[in-house]
Amino acid sequence: MTTLNDAVHWSSELGGGTRIALIQAGKFRSDAGALLGVVPRMMWNGLVAGEIDADHRLLQALNCLLIETPAGRVLVETGIGDRISDKGREMRRYEGPWILPALETAGFEPASVDVIVLSHLHYDHAGGVLKADGSLAFPRATLVAQRAEWDMALGHNPRLVASYDQPELSLIRDLGLESAADGEVEILPGVFIIPTGGHSAGHQGVIVRGQDRTIAFFGDLCMRPWSANPKWVTAFDDFPLDSVAAKADLFARAAGDGWTIVLSHEPVHPVGRLVRDRDRYTFAPLV
Repeated sequence: MTTLNDAVHWSSELGGGTRIALIQAGKFRSDAGALLGVVPRMMWNGLVAGEIDADHRLLQALNCLLIETPAGRVLVETGIGDRISDKGREMRRYEGPWILPALETAGFEPASVDVIVLSHLHYDHAGGVLKADGSLAFPRATLVAQRAEWDMALGHNPRLVASYDQPELSLIRDLGLESAADGEVEILPGVFIIPTGGHSAGHQGVIVRGQDRTIAFFGDLCMRPWSANPKWVTAFDDFPLDSVAAKADLFARAAGDGWTIVLSHEPVHPVGRLVRDRDRYTFAPLV
């Protein structure tokens, strides 16, 4: 059996034989205004002053989680992957190892992944399912996303499918639909997926309940520290009012029960806790 080494960004034992590790599968840049949505710049400019580049973009990490349990191994997210064009790589300033070499550097054999969970099917979360030659990067794994997400991603609404790479998703369509989820599912003992909507029609989060602590990954509902304010949603959210409602509910549970939170795109301090601050929350980093 392979064992993860210290090349991971962060790891934690949850008790009962369950361990979780954060692996960054490269980085890319996104428009700052789009990430902060309708929030006035005067309210967020100070938060990113040391990070924003000359093109008004922010550096985004591609944070993936590897969950090891006595019942199997789950990979949450796959990043952009290795099939992106040179033009796309340059436009997004995509750099660093994609998920396959990142896992291998950490001492893990991708062929031993049992389940891939995708919070949603946008290109920066689902791009690493295939290798550059079109073969499966994780040949034994089932692929779990919400059926509602597949319906939207392969649909025809030009506004809602703008962030999906439909030609790429069509290559894994049968694999994805074979194990698509309809609602909340315990995919392995202690590992739950929960539909949230908001960011996309079938967006979902992941909750890992160990004997000693609970880890939550809310996908792009909670991508950076400022996302802790439920009212701050991105311009990428297809259903922003649903995002606000889902975040308010999930964040209350996370803060009240002391869950550890992993942010989907935070490059520096991606692990922390949500702390109630009046009618909102703040993100308190742990590492």
